[in-house]
Amino acid sequence: MEPRITDVYGPGTYADRVFVPVPRDTARIFRLLASQTPGFTQDEALLSKVRFVGEDYLVLPGPIKSVSVAAALHAMAGVVGDEILSLRGRDNTNRQIIINTTHTAFFLGSVALGYLGGQTFSSLGQQQKLRPLLPDWEKGWHSTPLRKRGTGIYPTRTPGVWYSLHGSLDMPAMLSSIGIDADEPEITTQDLAAAHITKTTTKYSPEELEMHNLIHSFCGSICFTPAQWAASSMGKSLAAHPLINVQPQLEPHTILPTLPTPFPRFHPSDTRPLAGIKIIELSRVIAGPEIGAILASFGADVIRVSAPHLRDINAVQLTLNAGKRTVALDLRQPADHAYLHALLRDADVFIQGFRPGSLAKHGLDLPSLLSMAGRRGKGIVVVSESCYGPDGLYASRPGWQQIADCASGAAYVMGRGMDLPDGECVLPALPISDMSTGVVATVGTMLALRDRAVKGGSYAVDAALVAVNRYALSEEVGLYGRETVAACQKRFAWGEMRAAHHVLDLMGTVWRGWSGDAVLGGYLAEDSGWFQSWEGSAFRGLRLSVLRPVVRFVDGEGGGEESGVTPEWRSPSVPHGWERKEDVAFRDGIWSRSN
Repeated sequence: MEPRITDVYGPGTYADRVFVPVPRDTARIFRLLASQTPGFTQDEALLSKVRFVGEDYLVLPGPIKSVSVAAALHAMAGVVGDEILSLRGRDNTNRQIIINTTHTAFFLGSVALGYLGGQTFSSLGQQQKLRPLLPDWEKGWHSTPLRKRGTGIYPTRTPGVWYSLHGSLDMPAMLSSIGIDADEPEITTQDLAAAHITKTTTKYSPEELEMHNLIHSFCGSICFTPAQWAASSMGKSLAAHPLINVQPQLEPHTILPTLPTPFPRFHPSDTRPLAGIKIIELSRVIAGPEIGAILASFGADVIRVSAPHLRDINAVQLTLNAGKRTVALDLRQPADHAYLHALLRDADVFIQGFRPGSLAKHGLDLPSLLSMAGRRGKGIVVVSESCYGPDGLYASRPGWQQIADCASGAAYVMGRGMDLPDGECVLPALPISDMSTGVVATVGTMLALRDRAVKGGSYAVDAALVAVNRYALSEEVGLYGRETVAACQKRFAWGEMRAAHHVLDLMGTVWRGWSGDAVLGGYLAEDSGWFQSWEGSAFRGLRLSVLRPVVRFVDGEGGGEESGVTPEWRSPSVPHGWERKEDVAFRDGIWSRSN
């Protein structure tokens, strides 16, 4: 490993001495992560199928190699997909797995990157035209300046130490607990809201804010340096696990694991790697739904279950439901609870995005699902996405992308990379930990399904938001040097990014930088070939275009895309709860409408 410059961006940081073009550096990170992942192939014939392409230069602000880490993860999903195709009789020694790193950068912001009725999501949002086109699941989540700015990073009484507030989509409760009225009529702008919250947070030490949120079960995190997180008990607990964490499970009351479960026979119309695999996804916001979306692009039959009493982000209905069907179930109601468990009896995979242990009251914890798998005689893959990981001091604490960015040290590094004053921290400019964690869990799920087909048994897959940030900050991966970060800033003329800015504001900043670039701006045109489009969508019948999946299978070097095999979504996104539960049933191994 090339020696790195230490502490350039604060304690526990490691910067490259020399810039390496992004695709070439990504290939290195791919090989590194593949070698560190238990159960991942080390067969050179398979690893050498991967080819990285894309712009040589950095296309996101800041020093963190988020794009390269995400692209390496997508490549790993492609490799396991190739292995599964071989298991299913679709071996192709000439198959290549193409990953475009620039496409991967767009993927990290794809929840807000698309077109509806010929206009970009961003343009519709700015014109206040997007909200009327979407079913409302936010329920006033950020309807006032204080409700929006309540999710942000703020200074504390301790100079140089900042704290991340987050209302978990219920801002009034969190703000009122520290004496702020979320609907204060005199606070009419975002800047006034940030200043008003700052007056309160600077009365507290970071430790007092942390204890306050712990007592009240609210989200929040001190903005740690990378070294501080690594030295903490939480950091040590998480570091004990591999990034892609797949653990075989023995079903209760059985002496041996359940027998191997071969992949179903391909339907003539669908030969994608996971065609016929049945998945139930119980999650909200971004990371959990992204797992289901990527698996759907690989061919899985995914049904997303939303709880009608829980808030969600309206805009993600446009992208993260691609390839899925959606239903609303209130598990507090006996009929809905029974219906979900009836569906689970045939499911291959269960995805959940809630805190470890929080679903036990619904019989959806790992032990309960393993018992079900043992009774039916077929293993199950249980996928859990969380903020802090499966164990340790904070395992059961609520957390979101912004919290993971601050806890891990990523926000601290971004602040130092932008030379912000007084230790000010800033979020990475896209929901990177959310989207990357989605790929981590995807790789884990595919590894588990591969092993279930060969070895049998059930598997637990754990993916943590903080873990993917920590991996990107590791010495082995390295950070970009200051000259590289400055060159990126000059090329894209990124607008100001500050601590109190909401992730939606930061995404807008990145979109404007990309759109203004002569090269990338062309990539983002609806007819550029980077998007999948559908006429007559469920959103007022308008044409819907979303960014294509990252992984591409091609037939030999320079060959065309392998038709029927390459990941794609076969149906457009639909709103949450789009199907009546009576209209969703298993039939012949495929999710199908009963009518």
